[in-house]
Amino acid sequence: MSLAGKRALITGSSRGIGRGIALKLAEEGVRVAVHYYQNEAAAQDTLARIRACGADGCVIQADVLNGEEFGRLFERVQTELGGLDIFVSNARPELPAFFAGPMDISPDQWDAAFNSQAKAFLFGARAAAQLMPDGGRVIAVTYATGSRTGGLQPWVAMGSAKAAMESAVRYVAVALAKRGITVNAVSPSWTEDSVLNTLPTEAQQLIRSWHERGWTPMGRLATPADVGNVVGLLCSAAAGFVTGQVIMVDGGASLMNAEVPPEIQLG
Repeated sequence: MSLAGKRALITGSSRGIGRGIALKLAEEGVRVAVHYYQNEAAAQDTLARIRACGADGCVIQADVLNGEEFGRLFERVQTELGGLDIFVSNARPELPAFFAGPMDISPDQWDAAFNSQAKAFLFGARAAAQLMPDGGRVIAVTYATGSRTGGLQPWVAMGSAKAAMESAVRYVAVALAKRGITVNAVSPSWTEDSVLNTLPTEAQQLIRSWHERGWTPMGRLATPADVGNVVGLLCSAAAGFVTGQVIMVDGGASLMNAEVPPEIQLG
């Protein structure tokens, strides 16, 4: 089912998962507002790739942690695209802004996580809904594993913020259901060309090898294109009765038992 002519805003779409989502929607004929905070060159590159797909769009800069700038982001979308059909809340700050353990994290780091996730999703969805016709799509990019576990200590703020965002997804889904606007979350596992690539090389290789040897039954990490494909499905008319859900995009990793080595589980 074609999405041709639809209009989308994807926060944090200059690279990584956001770019993967933007390119998938562009392949379906969606006009995309590429949002970025600091890396304009990356955003322009994403727009060039969108145009190479035969679609079009624009580039918009805004700091999602700044309430006034965030509000103006939607005003720009209205001016540039004439409205909105799809809103994807994906942006997050760089690791130093929030990455600290529970005994060390600062109030500013805690706020950066929550403001970029739960707050930006809730108020972004509200602003987007005002620009949308009935039948629109709102999608949050989460990391459900991080919101349920506590082992990766420096993820405490982001994991807690993702859990709050996932809860907000359910409330907003009910609020917008009568308009036929669906609201869902997509939860990728460790993904190439994302936060993974900001880690030290040794840590990246440990994570990749662990998943390749079986922790992910499909034997690899996710890619931005994998995530984009699922977002594309949720944006289709065929998914019009799916709302308030967290969809795992993890090659089966969430099915594994953390207490048993993968070699035993996979036989």
